[in-house]
Amino acid sequence: MKTILITGGTGFLGKHLVRRLQEAEPEARLRLLCRSDPGPRHPRIEVARGDITAAADVASAVEGADEIYHLAGFVERETSDPWRMYRTHVEGTRNLCEAARRFGVKRIVVVSSSGTVAVDREPRIRDERSGYAKEVVAGWPYYLSKIYQEKLALWYVEHHKLPIVIANPSLLLGPGDERRSSTGDVALFLEGQIMVVPTGGLNIVDVRDVAAGLIGAMRRGRIGERYLFGGPNWTFAEWMERVAELAGVRPPVISPPLGLALFSARLLRRVLPWIGMQFKLDDASIKMSALYWYCDSSKARDELGFQSRDPMDTLRDTMEDLYAADPALRRNGRGIPPRIKSWRSRPAAAS
Repeated sequence: MKTILITGGTGFLGKHLVRRLQEAEPEARLRLLCRSDPGPRHPRIEVARGDITAAADVASAVEGADEIYHLAGFVERETSDPWRMYRTHVEGTRNLCEAARRFGVKRIVVVSSSGTVAVDREPRIRDERSGYAKEVVAGWPYYLSKIYQEKLALWYVEHHKLPIVIANPSLLLGPGDERRSSTGDVALFLEGQIMVVPTGGLNIVDVRDVAAGLIGAMRRGRIGERYLFGGPNWTFAEWMERVAELAGVRPPVISPPLGLALFSARLLRRVLPWIGMQFKLDDASIKMSALYWYCDSSKARDELGFQSRDPMDTLRDTMEDLYAADPALRRNGRGIPPRIKSWRSRPAAAS
């Protein structure tokens, strides 16, 4: 029986991947490297207790594994402990690669982020051939640590012939994000926290489609290559218009320059507590929203068979999931109206 190890299998993407693997690999044993017991699980799922930053824990989990999906990590835009990100994403990947060398793992998919290469100060669509965007993301330890993670993984491919494929998903949306690590921006919009229109743009992708794409990367991805998994490239104005339409609310219309947006946010953080309210949007998120996170997923579609669903379905499912977890977000009291046919008549954005 083949054994597949998944690190980060209890996270947003990890849970969807595990469910997908149960369908795609009905004869395989799935092993999850977890710091704590994930609770009730399928008989074919076993748990290896441990931490990705502990070499001994990782070696114990890797022993006997044929394939590895490496998703372990955490997303934080503003962090007080950047070294924790470095230890998790870089040292954790080093531990995994060393154990994979030792035990002769046949195939590894390392999950990174589209933000390592697909981000720009201008509205340019970037692909796998684009260089690392180090200067653009220099202020955010998350993206820097992901860049170093990729470089380390590719070093093991070059110097130790490890069979690694790198996957780079864009902003993950969809149901099941219990920690709101990716869907938090949608929740903030529904709460009324996003009061102006950012000047940049984003790329969104359904978490369920990425889970399927990772299996494609494992089966058909070329060793030492990266694959961007994304959906439509939208300006933030376009994204907010669509979310507002589904929620039955009016989107903001004012689009201030970045400097004024940051000043206003700092002022709101001081003023709103006086009337019993809180401004939750952090400066890192505001700065990121002035950039363009556009990517082209043609390579993943052509080589892996990657497919992304209608983004309006993804937004709808995301919002329904957020409403179920927090009914107070259903601000207009009417819920999500029937599908707006006009969305289907609009030209698809480049992706």
